[in-house]
Amino acid sequence: MIDHLTERQEQIVRCIREWVAERGDYPSLSEIGGCVGLSSKSAVHYQLHRLEARGVVVREAGQPYRLAW
Repeated sequence: MIDHLTERQEQIVRCIREWVAERGDYPSLSEIGGCVGLSSKSAVHYQLHRLEARGVVVREAGQPYRLAW
């Protein structure tokens, strides 16, 4: 795991990794929120934006966030 991630950010990374392993695609904001206990899409987006700034996730226009590695 990347050093200095918050517990919530680690939960999100773990959620994305497990989702992809089980389903073969990337989760939506709502699905990530359900996985980590966030009911607000804006709260999920905020955390993903912070992870993107750290290079942990990437996003292309019109595509879901995905892990950078």
